Amino acid sequence: MASSGSGYDLSSSTFSPDGRIFQIEYAAKAVENAGTALGLRCRDGVVLAVEKPLQNKMLVAKTTGRRIHTVDEHAGVAMTGFVSDGRQIVNRAREEASSYNETYGTKIPPTTLAARLSAYVHYFTLHGALRPFGASTLVAAYDPATKKHSLHMVEPSGVSYEYFGAAAGRGRQPARTEMEKLAINPKTAGGVGSTTTEGMESLITVADGVKQLAKIIHSLHDEAKDKPFELEMSWLSEGTGWKHAGVPRNVIKEAVEWAKKEIEEAEEESDEDDDEMEE
Repeated sequence: MASSGSGYDLSSSTFSPDGRIFQIEYAAKAVENAGTALGLRCRDGVVLAVEKPLQNKMLVAKTTGRRIHTVDEHAGVAMTGFVSDGRQIVNRAREEASSYNETYGTKIPPTTLAARLSAYVHYFTLHGALRPFGASTLVAAYDPATKKHSLHMVEPSGVSYEYFGAAAGRGRQPARTEMEKLAINPKTAGGVGSTTTEGMESLITVADGVKQLAKIIHSLHDEAKDKPFELEMSWLSEGTGWKHAGVPRNVIKEAVEWAKKEIEEAEEESDEDDDEMEE
């Protein structure tokens, strides 16, 4: 079986003998080498966070290369990977939201938006003249009809799933491990024997979610190896009237200070435990 491209990676429409499409795998690899993007579905909304590496010290970070965008009043998209590729997916999301509103006179449901984006991304894996998108996107949206909020992720292969917590980019796996420890799943948040209602009440809020995502991203960042970064965050919650908006900078600053303090305390406890083991 082919374990490397060996001629089967020249087109995204060509399968290798063992059933792989290498162009899609290469696109996924491009996402894995990019900054970490995280999303949390909380009790009262959804929080998005992206690690935006600063490529140049002279870069005006606040207005350059944004990773989180609003695609409709009730929906936002966070991306990681090739920024230019992600921007095209964002533009498509805006077109889909606008078209749905013009056709049906209502906001596009989150599941429909995610499905249409995944179909668009998948189309670019079907033709030899095209290449897959080297970007993954997290879609946070609210459905006014059902009064429910949700989080979806669209991958370079064109598949999309709904998540309680989603991660993409360089720190994907350790971030998922940390998010699994949080109270974001109503089936497990309330403990053994709890009802769904009790589980919902036990979920973290978006205010807590902002702190936890800041902590995860800063804990994954290695100052010795990784480039400096700016933390971009947005939320969609009851507090914002279910409109997608950026998290205020003072809130992000407080969350980062809290996160660094928690990380330092955890490291000190770990050092103390190591000293006790040596004794």
